[in-house]
Amino acid sequence: MHQFLSTKKSDFERVLEHLLGELSGLRTGRAHPGLVEHIMVSAYGTEQPLKSLASVGVPDAQTLQIEPWDQSLVKDIERALSQADLGSSPNVDGKILRLKMPQMTEENRKRMVKVVGEKLEEARVAVRQVREDIRRDVSKAEKEKNLSEDERFKIFDELDRMTKETVSAIDAAGERKEADIMTI
Repeated sequence: MHQFLSTKKSDFERVLEHLLGELSGLRTGRAHPGLVEHIMVSAYGTEQPLKSLASVGVPDAQTLQIEPWDQSLVKDIERALSQADLGSSPNVDGKILRLKMPQMTEENRKRMVKVVGEKLEEARVAVRQVREDIRRDVSKAEKEKNLSEDERFKIFDELDRMTKETVSAIDAAGERKEADIMTI
């Protein structure tokens, strides 16, 4: 693999990681920690993600259990969860917050599938942007006589292969998420 591609390969991987993070935050009808871990909580005078302030468990398929490490944050976490528009309000039981996830309707499932499609398209656009940035850098290097025409063609072939692999991984992640969402 050429230096242009080895230094930019991580850009493709970052796009895929970002997409997977975005997809994990979408509801599928079952409770999972990814739904709330990234909710920002105002604590200690700053905004922090919930996962840095509490443990999030899943005692059953419809319930999230949130246990703050500092019990004085229960009210702050409750406020953040209430404002997060999750379709359910938290139930405080002493030091533990429980969030009962409502059943997803067919309409909600279809809306979530549409959101998945939008996230996938955003990721594909980001991959194409990374590809175009690399192509521009390679063409510039060729014009500056740092690369031969043959090297440019080899790099473009490898770049196209990397792009196709990344887009395939994006599509596969989307199909898995859509299947999760549509499973009742």
